[in-house]
Amino acid sequence: MIHFVGAGPGAVDLITVRGQRLIEKTDVLIYAGSLVSDDFSDLLKPGASLYNSAYMTLEQVCEIFLKSDEKGLDLVRLHTGDPSLFGAIAEQQAFLKKNHIPYDITPGVTAAFAAAAALGIEYTLPGISQTLILTRAKGRTPVPDRETIEALSATGSSMAIYLSVKSAAEVKEALLLGGYKETTPAAIVYRASWPDQRVIRTRVAELDRAQQESGIEKTALLIVGDALLQSDFDRSCLYDPDFSTEYRK
Repeated sequence: MIHFVGAGPGAVDLITVRGQRLIEKTDVLIYAGSLVSDDFSDLLKPGASLYNSAYMTLEQVCEIFLKSDEKGLDLVRLHTGDPSLFGAIAEQQAFLKKNHIPYDITPGVTAAFAAAAALGIEYTLPGISQTLILTRAKGRTPVPDRETIEALSATGSSMAIYLSVKSAAEVKEALLLGGYKETTPAAIVYRASWPDQRVIRTRVAELDRAQQESGIEKTALLIVGDALLQSDFDRSCLYDPDFSTEYRK
């Protein structure tokens, strides 16, 4: 059985209980070593095999899938954050389906939520933003024209931009062209939840300067939106004494 598991945003103790238990009993672990902590290997039982997919191609990963299935072994494919987000699991699943190899998926905490915790914010503030966009800027991996940073910026919603910190200058221009103000708050969150986590607060107009001065070029999120201020928002209806719910009149 192949188990796709989300490792969470970085800190080993932020993996789900289910994910940890699957690692503890697995026979084989393939982990995304470029983004996932090596400390997860400490959870393995004696004799379990360990592979770092940072040094592997898709074909090599799939070969391990096939051999493990032939031997009746359990295998955990450990991805950073949540496997469904920039996890490149669809192509692996296609191979498993083609070869009739069973698999399941255990979700994980994505970095956008660890970044919000580091910033101490709520993305969905009443009267400010009720939408959170998770996206990336185009680079070596293209994005559809309808999903460019500029196009998405027209919503004015909260935005967490992955895999794009090195392109902060281009992101800034796209945000401004799309409709964000120069004064719109922004932040760079480096390695959210890791021991060396860094949080840099800035505004859209200074996003590129903040990135350059920090020297951060990877493993960071760009967070944008008025929700970062955590001010001037409306009171939640849910806990308003004049608002009836199924549980409270």
